[in-house]
Amino acid sequence: MTSSPSDHVGLRERKKAKTRAALREHAMRLFEEQGYAATTVEQIAEAAEVSPSTFFRYFPTKEEVVLADDVDPIAFAAFQAQPAELSPLQALRATITDVFGAMSEDVWEWERRRQVLIASVPELRAAMALRLFDLAEELAEQVAERVGRDAGDFEVRNFAGVIMGMSLGLMSSKGLPAGQPDYRVFVDRALAHLEEGLPL
Repeated sequence: MTSSPSDHVGLRERKKAKTRAALREHAMRLFEEQGYAATTVEQIAEAAEVSPSTFFRYFPTKEEVVLADDVDPIAFAAFQAQPAELSPLQALRATITDVFGAMSEDVWEWERRRQVLIASVPELRAAMALRLFDLAEELAEQVAERVGRDAGDFEVRNFAGVIMGMSLGLMSSKGLPAGQPDYRVFVDRALAHLEEGLPL
């Protein structure tokens, strides 16, 4: 029996996913053991038993190992799949419930460790804050598609900006406790507060 081209593609993709996961896990372990600044790409590659050039095929920089968020594409797809009668804010809350609820404990543990590291390393925290600008653009496009408006409309951009501001508040040292395992609860609580008109 011979294997089909799709079998080879599937095997190749599984190997790539396995290598990527190994790089992230070894990187996180080294960051936690010896500090983010003291850890080099060469050390991460050696721990994962690959070359530095292989590392850069998966992550363009060391910080990207931490900042890369695999959940965003899944969340945007889930956002668009929410019932049409839901407002954008209601659709966001439903998306959080659906996507976060489907995440395994292993994924949640990785996210916990990632949040702890970002909160503890100023350069990562600053890079994540800057990344929210790009995410705001993507969210504006997603919201515009859902409501049938232009992504440049004031109300659409304002909505996206408010959501990103909320995210920034949660990731700050004075907001969500770093590494809080119930992150999903805090996000939904923040969205509910926004839906209520931000009463104080």
